[in-house]
Amino acid sequence: MKRILVIGTSLSILSACAIFPRMSSLPDFDKEVSAGLEDVSIAAIGLVGIPYRYGGNTPKGGFDCSGLIGYVYNNAANKKLPRTTAEIAKTGQSLGNQTPAPGDLVFFNTQGSSHSHVGIYVGKGRFVHAPSKGGTVRLEKITTPYWSQRYTEARRVITKN
Repeated sequence: MKRILVIGTSLSILSACAIFPRMSSLPDFDKEVSAGLEDVSIAAIGLVGIPYRYGGNTPKGGFDCSGLIGYVYNNAANKKLPRTTAEIAKTGQSLGNQTPAPGDLVFFNTQGSSHSHVGIYVGKGRFVHAPSKGGTVRLEKITTPYWSQRYTEARRVITKN
């Protein structure tokens, strides 16, 4: 009986890892770096409190996560991005285990896909995102257990010269 319990527990843990694959270690979110994209992060912070709306992509109509990203990048950096999180995740370059800079995108596995949720990193271990139905655009710490366990990568979609 004990052996079955141990095997069952081990399988549960392994299957949970398959559902939420993530980097083996998180970047150093305490490190301050700049990529010259602070305007993007400031614009994102300015939208905190706007209601969540599935398919939303304007402050008046509300935002879902990818709609928020598209709106901010289009208005703050004149950069048009694809509409879905999965397509946005194909743009720019992955930062690997490097610390993201304000304005970089951060991706999370919240629904069984490594790019099922996206936010804008704003520095000091915080990001802005449109989380879910009934919520509002908010500023959160990426190092909380919920988000750090689901973090998959950061991407830089604009490089300033």
